[in-house]
Amino acid sequence: MHGALPSANDAQHRQGAVGAHQRAVGRVLVEAIEGGWLEDQRGAIRDTIAAIRDFTGRKPRGWESPGLTETFETIDLLAEEGVEYVADWVLDDQPCEIATSNGPVVSVPYTVEMNDIAMMQIAHHPSSEWLQRGIDTFDRLWREGAGIPRVMAISVHPYISGVPHRIGYVEKLYRYILSREGVAMWTGEQILDWYKSQTSGRKK
Repeated sequence: MHGALPSANDAQHRQGAVGAHQRAVGRVLVEAIEGGWLEDQRGAIRDTIAAIRDFTGRKPRGWESPGLTETFETIDLLAEEGVEYVADWVLDDQPCEIATSNGPVVSVPYTVEMNDIAMMQIAHHPSSEWLQRGIDTFDRLWREGAGIPRVMAISVHPYISGVPHRIGYVEKLYRYILSREGVAMWTGEQILDWYKSQTSGRKK
């Protein structure tokens, strides 16, 4: 049993990695609010990638800018650091490629419509709106997906959707979605790999 438990050194190292990750990501978030991260995007991107790599053991493949803040240079800098996909561009229900100075980066669908910050914290909708809008969104995309696959992005934050008066609606929505045939619950990385598998043969 001892061999299955992390040592004190492992725990301390892990705690240090968490702290580094929090500092790096925290720096980006604070500077995003103040506008500072845009002045040194390359440094902020590198610090964040390094912190996540140190904590998880592998480099992240995707990126979402704090508050969806990007400049015309951001996508080029992300590609330069090896980022393969982004979730900053709310532009389609399907993945698509964005040309950069360092090769294409895939845009994975993201949402501000099924996003609890926009819906609850900004627009102040009642908790029940989450379920109704989610069902309406899913039903439309599911029907359209019979011909061409669609991606329904769902953006939740535990401190918003995890509270007692909202979590039940989140659970009901997921149960509804998973009750339909032909549905896959994927991460951004899984969507990226699927997209590449579907389009690799089309590249010349």
